[in-house]
Amino acid sequence: MGPFVAEKLKRAIKGRLKVLRHGYVTRWRGFGREDFRKLLVRLGVQPGDVVVVHSSADRFEGFRGSLVDVITVLQDAVGPEGTLLMPTLPFDGSALDYAREGRVFDVVRTPSRMGLLTELFRRSPGVVRSLHPTHSVAARGPMAAELIADHHRARTPCGRGTPWGRLPDHHGKILLLGTGIAAMTFFHAIEEILEPAMSFSPFTNETFRLRSRDEDGTLLETETRLFDRETSARRNLGRLAATLKERGSWREGRVGRLDAILLEAREVLESAQALARQGLFCYDGAGDGVARP
Repeated sequence: MGPFVAEKLKRAIKGRLKVLRHGYVTRWRGFGREDFRKLLVRLGVQPGDVVVVHSSADRFEGFRGSLVDVITVLQDAVGPEGTLLMPTLPFDGSALDYAREGRVFDVVRTPSRMGLLTELFRRSPGVVRSLHPTHSVAARGPMAAELIADHHRARTPCGRGTPWGRLPDHHGKILLLGTGIAAMTFFHAIEEILEPAMSFSPFTNETFRLRSRDEDGTLLETETRLFDRETSARRNLGRLAATLKERGSWREGRVGRLDAILLEAREVLESAQALARQGLFCYDGAGDGVARP
């Protein structure tokens, strides 16, 4: 058997196995819109909520509907008085690497690299997107404009003056769909708050000047610190997760193959601050457990 034939056969077998797996999951682990809606209600998503969603589309395998249906159920869960947000970062690697490429972020044209669900949401009617070159957020609802306002003027991507930093003040909730707590971008806002108490900084010493293009085509400049690569590699939110569970602030559920977690931003912040008062931070290795005087 020649290499071309072998590769073709390999692809055919993989394709067949994928079809069989999909059929199995749909039959035995499948779920529909109503099942998903009930999961959100059990977790505590309520009409009027401000909810930021982190998601993995792969974990919706077996869902009897489309990803557009997923967005519809999420929007219905918060209702017309609620606001739905999703991260729409334009890179899937390091913010430092992206920044050093010198690209111009276009709030209208630059796609989200945070998964298919976020890109579909970004393109949905009524959705607005914050103007930030590395950590933009898409939002829809009555609080959307207020939450994303002047994001590009912030001194860090996720701290003061950003949608992430504003979550606690708006009783925001964080919904993790098929992802763990490591995907929680809100922790970057906490890093900025706790930085004065740390023996190290989560941010680079270097300040970056990045450019963005707004809806009218105007070029705007953002001056920002970004996240230090070595510190980011040591970030571990396991201790924070354990604290949230101990405090009764961790709500989780499952439908089909989809695991879901709901957290309240204010409770996450308070839990991280409680750990910090003990000199404990969410990083592995040297430096953790040492507070500045």
